[in-house]
Amino acid sequence: MSRHSFLRRRPLSSLLLLVLAVLLVWGWLHRAALQAFPDIISAYTAKEYCSCRYVTGNPAQYCRGYVKQYVPSSLVDDEATRTVTASGLGRSHRAAWQGERQGCRLLPPPS
Repeated sequence: MSRHSFLRRRPLSSLLLLVLAVLLVWGWLHRAALQAFPDIISAYTAKEYCSCRYVTGNPAQYCRGYVKQYVPSSLVDDEATRTVTASGLGRSHRAAWQGERQGCRLLPPPS
């Protein structure tokens, strides 16, 4: 039996196996960036919403639309302390308004 008979009999399966192998190699080579991705989503959302809301003074509804992601996340806006908590992909980050000259800043995680 020829070595190429599997390729001829199952071209779609062969192509899918090749694509899977390429994706696995690509994922391994970029594993550090892929691990950081969940943190980036919630940190970006918290910081950008805080800046939109408290630095530029936009309404809450507008800012929610501004930071909307394709990845599901939750957003808690504490107007009394001007602190925003965003959670998504199992990670959570907080940002707080520091003042007129400093704007918003990500807060360190609670210890």
